Amino acid sequence: MNAMDAAVWLPTVNAVLNTLATLLLVAGWVFIRRGQWRAHRAAMIGAFAVSTLFLVCYLTYHWLVGHVAFTGQGIVRTVYLTILLTHILLAVTVPVLAVTMFVFAVRGRWDAHRRLGRVTMPIWLYVSVTGVVIYLMLYHFYPGRPAGPTMERGAVAAPG
Repeated sequence: MNAMDAAVWLPTVNAVLNTLATLLLVAGWVFIRRGQWRAHRAAMIGAFAVSTLFLVCYLTYHWLVGHVAFTGQGIVRTVYLTILLTHILLAVTVPVLAVTMFVFAVRGRWDAHRRLGRVTMPIWLYVSVTGVVIYLMLYHFYPGRPAGPTMERGAVAAPG
């Protein structure tokens, strides 16, 4: 795979994976609310697997392509930066929270699993949804360009 190929299709793959993670997270929540713990477990393992695959694709994209500068200006730039900042800050917590949730489940520490789930679920969901929003803003509404050493002054780089 070359950088040009990755620049074309990996951002879309990442958005699809984020969308799938969102759907699995919501399904997992619905299943556990209905007392269907086996279906909940399957959905959450699926969400974790999809999110892990996303991370691999995301890191591959940025290794091959680098960052992409956001081209929107004015208020939309402020909105984008706000979404991007909150997305990044919360995204770094998701792997730790998700792994901790799995450890609690494997050890049968259901009270701790439930308590942490009340925090983890909205964060993980927010990160998955805003990942898709960032994709749409960066690649469809305000198409960016790869940003490198010659990036224009003031351009804002974003995750793919």
